[in-house]
Amino acid sequence: MANRLQQTIALQTKISPQQIQMIKLLELPTMQLEERIKREIEDNIVLEEDTDTKSEGEESNNDLPDKISVEEYISKEDDTPSYKSRVNNFSKDDKQRPVYITEGRSLGESLIEQLRFRSLSDEEMIIAAYIVGSIDDDGYLRRDLVSLSDDLAFTRGMEVSVEEIERILGIVQELEPAGIGARSLQECLLLQLRQQHLDSPTKRLAAKIISSHFEAFAKKHYEKLMARLAIGEEEFREVIEYIRTLSPKPGNLYTEGGIDTTPYIVPDFLLDTTDGDMRLTLNSAGIPEVRISRRYRDMIRDMVAADGTVNDKDREALQFVKSKIDSAKWFISAIKQRHDTLMRTMQTILDFQREYFIDGDKSKLRPMILKDIADRTGLDVSTISRVVNSKYIQTHFGIILLKSLFSEGMQTSSGEEVSSHEIKKILQDCIDSEDKRHPLTDEHLMDILNQKGYRIARRTVAKYREMLDIPVARMRKQI
Repeated sequence: MANRLQQTIALQTKISPQQIQMIKLLELPTMQLEERIKREIEDNIVLEEDTDTKSEGEESNNDLPDKISVEEYISKEDDTPSYKSRVNNFSKDDKQRPVYITEGRSLGESLIEQLRFRSLSDEEMIIAAYIVGSIDDDGYLRRDLVSLSDDLAFTRGMEVSVEEIERILGIVQELEPAGIGARSLQECLLLQLRQQHLDSPTKRLAAKIISSHFEAFAKKHYEKLMARLAIGEEEFREVIEYIRTLSPKPGNLYTEGGIDTTPYIVPDFLLDTTDGDMRLTLNSAGIPEVRISRRYRDMIRDMVAADGTVNDKDREALQFVKSKIDSAKWFISAIKQRHDTLMRTMQTILDFQREYFIDGDKSKLRPMILKDIADRTGLDVSTISRVVNSKYIQTHFGIILLKSLFSEGMQTSSGEEVSSHEIKKILQDCIDSEDKRHPLTDEHLMDILNQKGYRIARRTVAKYREMLDIPVARMRKQI
């Protein structure tokens, strides 16, 4: 068949550079926005931080004066390809970068420093450092010793027996914090007990329970344990309280600093409530104001002749400044759109959940999904998702993650629609007030909710219980 050329007309939706810029800025939390603006100031020479205090009604100098039109001095016969006049403000690795507080020494560095005070040979130090490097953030050695022996043979060319690694591991387990380098929870607790003086019957009994009856203790078979040990409830209760003082994750006890410590939570919105009147503001503290530099605006004036023409020698420089100014205008406009979109969305959420924001009672949260807010704001669901992602609001009852305000609805037996937050609160109250000797099972919790008019299945109760980080009834049992 012969090849033929055919013209077709089709409609295509293309996102402009300004829209792309606005979308990426929209999903940034406050701290990351501050870093993003500072990077843009560094990358774009015509942008500068606006440190002047502009009075109300003063003319903005972000735009070029009306008498200077960039298009006038880019002549029609200019053969510069259009792609050369575009400025790509993003790279493929331009993504969210969490801002962490990092200082001090890591857990591994602290363990290595302690090892230097031990009388170890060079070979023993290499083995000990390799063991330390295999300890996870919780302080456990999750890898088996055979694998460590193989790794030392492949990476260091050292033939080390499992017995030798076991001996060096014993030295590492003597370091601080107590329990470090354990291979199981039982070993972790025993290591902590060994570093304490077992100078009381309670401590000695705790060591016996962990070493000889750990499985029964972990499953909370307390009656069987008391019968085996021939002790009463009061004595057994003291032992349990002592064991609870031990740490199941010794790595978390290290407080001198780590590689990735908890990041700051900086609220994106500030809500001031006074006598029922709510005032919403966007947290702009630390966010630099940006403007187009006066120096480059003056440079354009110098390049443009009185009749609006430009010398050939200045054309390339003018083209470069033009592209940077366009990029700066897009960026400034995107920041303004971000502000307007965030305030518009948050105000709609505030109006939707007004009763909740009065006193912070989660039982007053109405069922709300992204589409509810999208319909009220006229924005797309994806835009609402970007607004609430990783954003926080500061209220008089605490800092709230916006995503936590969204929940699915559930109908009661009377046909009323309630939020899943209300179900969770009832579950939490029931479990807080239960008899710890006979904790409520999921089936009992389901019956309580059904009696209150909430039609809910047992598996849904289990799902909500897990979302609240509440263990099963057997693990909540106490004496």
